[in-house]
Amino acid sequence: MPDVRGRVRGPATIAGVLPSLVLPCLVSPCLVLRRLALRCLVPASLVLLCLALVPPAHAAGPTGGDPAPGGSAGVPPPEPAFRGESIPVFDVVLTIGADGVLYVRETITYDFDQAGEHGIVRHVPFRRGDRLYEVGDVSSSSSTGAPARVRTARFLHDVQISVGDRHREVRGRQAYVIEYEVRRAFTPRADHDELMWDAIGTSWDVPIGNAAVRVQAPVPLRHATCRAGAPGMTTRCLRDRDGPYAIDFVQNALAPHEGMRIRVRLPKHAIAVPPPRYVPPRWTGGWTGTAVLALAVAAVPLLGRRPAPQRRIGAGLLAAGALLVVADAGDDVAALGPWAFSLGDRCLAGLALMIVGAGIVCVHDTRTARYAADHRPGGLQLVGLDVNRSSRRVVYPGELRPGRGT
Repeated sequence: MPDVRGRVRGPATIAGVLPSLVLPCLVSPCLVLRRLALRCLVPASLVLLCLALVPPAHAAGPTGGDPAPGGSAGVPPPEPAFRGESIPVFDVVLTIGADGVLYVRETITYDFDQAGEHGIVRHVPFRRGDRLYEVGDVSSSSSTGAPARVRTARFLHDVQISVGDRHREVRGRQAYVIEYEVRRAFTPRADHDELMWDAIGTSWDVPIGNAAVRVQAPVPLRHATCRAGAPGMTTRCLRDRDGPYAIDFVQNALAPHEGMRIRVRLPKHAIAVPPPRYVPPRWTGGWTGTAVLALAVAAVPLLGRRPAPQRRIGAGLLAAGALLVVADAGDDVAALGPWAFSLGDRCLAGLALMIVGAGIVCVHDTRTARYAADHRPGGLQLVGLDVNRSSRRVVYPGELRPGRGT
């Protein structure tokens, strides 16, 4: 009998393997998926187990049940690491009084690094456009023993609060507490009273690690929001803890010149709200000053047709007019700021004198320049040599320049 093993070995092998490959796909597709899942899940489970057993290198941080300052009650946020000067913690408490006064308490932890400084400077706005706020009763202290003498100065739009000592430098991390009051900060609306306040300011040149703002009022706070970031203020702050009479907002990793703007809406007549104070520029001039100014403008074209007065007369009129303008507007500016100036008859008379004086000076300078041009030597002139002398010389066209009388 012939040997048929070699002839049937190949078909038998294919016949034995083919069902094991095809039947699972036809009979039980779930079995194939189960095998693939087991092959993928086993290595992934081993990797996850290794990651769980080996802690990451940056996991070291504050331990214990209390959250870090400025963080939520769940997971404490890590304190950002900054190089150089920075503000690790900025804590603000805004207390709305029943008398309509905003009482502010700021606790600022400032890290001076190794650079010696005399203290910190806080800028509190007292003017927004033509509206004025009253910032007063400023006091300061330090829990770390740093010099905490307070000095205030008013500039164009801010009250500059300087805390420290001019003759003593501090280094490292220091804590300061600044307290002050803001009056006329509420804006009365038709159906509610509104407070818009930048709690930490946008004038800091250093980053802020953790910032927290607490708003508390004598009535329930149902409408209170917070926006953080650059002067656009588009990022919504995180609410840490809410209560019927107090709300906490937190924000981490603020860049320089980024702040937190608080907006609170209170029911009408919930607190005593004094009317806001506005000091826009005012027009207080009458017909007398207006007529003098109009005559001065009309007299300017006539100055060129008559003999011009001396130049020093025009300069004197300019100086006298400037003094009248400063005297009329300077008293209001010095008392209430640059937005509070008024234009009265003295200011109009000063403007009239300045216009006439400037016209005299311009006419005198123009005629002086014209006379100088009329007395120039005429004829053809050679560069560096005068051809009007008695000596005769051949002058080439390229060497000539035109003069008067050609």
